[in-house]
Amino acid sequence: MDIRLLGNRVMVKRAEADTTTGGIHLPESAQEQPQRAEVVAVGEGEKLEDGTLRAPDVEEGDMVIISKYGGTEINVDGEDYLIMDADMLLAKEA
Repeated sequence: MDIRLLGNRVMVKRAEADTTTGGIHLPESAQEQPQRAEVVAVGEGEKLEDGTLRAPDVEEGDMVIISKYGGTEINVDGEDYLIMDADMLLAKEA
């Protein structure tokens, strides 16, 4: 993957959605988007007024919680990803 994120952005890959609920198979169009995602790339961070950079609070490999409809969807090498501002991440799993 030849993508370099700019500024305070992160790229995440959504975790796989559950395919069953109570033993009933749900078609892909009826499934909710998972809110768990893995961070796959991190930008350099936010530039502060004094010119220094504040790095995002996450790093590659972290599992995070994201909003259902946030981010910009992209497809790279046949894989779907989301690019979003690091401030849009809701939580980081411990």
